[in-house]
Amino acid sequence: GYANHFDVIKSINDFTSINSAIEVDMMGQINAESNGFQQISGNGGMLDFVLGSFYSNGGRSIICLPSTHSDKSGKLTSNIVPFFKEGTVTTVPRHSCNIIATEYGWVSLKGDSTWLRAEKIISLAHPMFRDELIKEAEKRKLWRRSNKIS
Repeated sequence: GYANHFDVIKSINDFTSINSAIEVDMMGQINAESNGFQQISGNGGMLDFVLGSFYSNGGRSIICLPSTHSDKSGKLTSNIVPFFKEGTVTTVPRHSCNIIATEYGWVSLKGDSTWLRAEKIISLAHPMFRDELIKEAEKRKLWRRSNKIS
């Protein structure tokens, strides 16, 4: 009731929260709880800290995840996805996502348009998945090339 309270967290200047995620979609939604309908973990107050730090004076919220994972058969799969599969929990809504980081860098999404979010998020994906993500973004009318992604 106190440590995770939004008003307490946002009252701390320069508050930085760091959380991990399972996957991120091109809109900036964060999944930190499930694989479709299969529950993996609870949110543990993640949204409280994301929102509190997002609204803290000088604060920031950082979501960290690896760009890929290997499935049971050893197939490399992207953790940056065009959209979540059915049943997936959205732990953090897109409008509350501030900074996302993978081994390919970090991006700030605060206040960005939908197409710019998609472009920035795609830049965090493993290079072998970027063209596929761009095609999916084009199909959904989320893509506008600004020459920032190589």
